[in-house]
Parts: sequence; C-alpha cells; structure tokens
Amino acid sequence: MSSSNFNNLLVRIGPSIARRDTKWRKAIPAKIRLAVTLRFLATGDSYQSLHYLFKISPQVISEIVPEVCSAIIEALKDIIKIPKEKQEWLAIASNFETGWQFPHCLGVMDGKHIVLQCPFNTNSEYYNYKGSFSIVLMALVDSNYNFIYADIGCQGRISDGGVFRNSTLYENIYRPNATIPQSVPIAGYKNEDLPSVFLADDAFELTTKILMAFIRKGLFNGFSIIASPVRAL
Repeated sequence: MSSSNFNNLLVRIGPSIARRDTKWRKAIPAKIRLAVTLRFLATGDSYQSLHYLFKISPQVISEIVPEVCSAIIEALKDIIKIPKEKQEWLAIASNFETGWQFPHCLGVMDGKHIVLQCPFNTNSEYYNYKGSFSIVLMALVDSNYNFIYADIGCQGRISDGGVFRNSTLYENIYRPNATIPQSVPIAGYKNEDLPSVFLADDAFELTTKILMAFIRKGLFNGFSIIASPVRAL
C-alpha cells in the first residue's frame, strides 16, 4: 500500500479508532492501530509475531484488529458496491473496451483461498483441494482493478463456481429485473447482437453472461493456446 493510500484511509477511519490517553498510559495512536491491522491482513502473521514487530501485547492486538476492520468496512461500504443502474454498467464496459480492447465486459471475477487454521468442530468443511483449510474471497473488479463486489467467508471445500452461485452477486446478475445491459451489436459487426459478459476462469460455468478462458489442456493435441484477457487480469 502506498503512503498516500494509507494516509487517505487513516483520514477516513482515524476518528473512529483513536483512543484517549489516560493518567496511567498513553493510547496507541490511530496510525499504529491501522498499521497493525493492515500487516495482519496482508501477511496473516500471528498476534504473537505482531507483538514482537510492534511491541504491543497480543491481547491488545486481538482487540485492535476487529475494531479497525469494522471501521474500514463502515468507511468504505459506499465505495465497494455493485452498480445499480444500467449506465454504471455501461461505463465499466466502456473502460474495458478502451483499456483492454475487450467490448461488452462488465467485470472480471475470481475466488481466492485464504488459509486459516481448521475451525473447531468443522471436520473437513473448510478443507480445500490444495490440501489446506481456508475461507474463500470472491471478488469482482473493473478494468482498473477496483473492487466492485466482494464476498468472504464461504468454506474452502466449495469451488469458486459454487461460491458464486450462492452469492448475492449471482442474484444481482440473474434476477429478472437485473440492470445488466441488453445484447447489442459490437461496432463493426452490426448484423449480430452480442451480450454483455463477465470474465472468469474455468472454475466457473460457461453461460451467456459468464465468459471463461479457453481450457489449456487437451486442445490442439496438447498444445496450449493463448487464453482470453481474463488471464491478463
């Protein structure tokens, strides 16, 4: 994270995470509280490890992290949101066409496994195909890598496609009154209407709204081919 982004985030949440000094001790500054939390989120270090780095007790860190995370969610909840109007989707598609030469693209989605210790009494519920325990972060981004949707917490044993089908994003895309732009011709190809699509990898189901990359295995006698721009993103 750049220093400007850090300072911008600190300005947004600083007042809500700052604590007053007491007669017995000085409060941990809001800047340090944010730095501890971001370090934990970025690396997954244990509280004990963060204790040696920041010279703050693990008990205090265990209180800081949830508080700062809640403040970040509250401050950014209106920034990371799914477009509600057709014109907002069209603006995203226009940026994809301009920046990536890919028309009618409304976003790129994928899932990320976040490794964790096996939660108590869950057996293999969080055990994933990579041989570890995890929860899944499902995200949709625009052409500038900005998040426009995020869902986290689904069990690691569930595939990316399964997480997507059980998400509010799926409901927003496939509901009858969805604001997704209708199929229209691409410039230069006026004889055929082509739909607006979301790009994903082969963990997702290929539909009229989800366009995935070509599967590399088994095509052209085993020779791999260049995948669609979803790989570049």
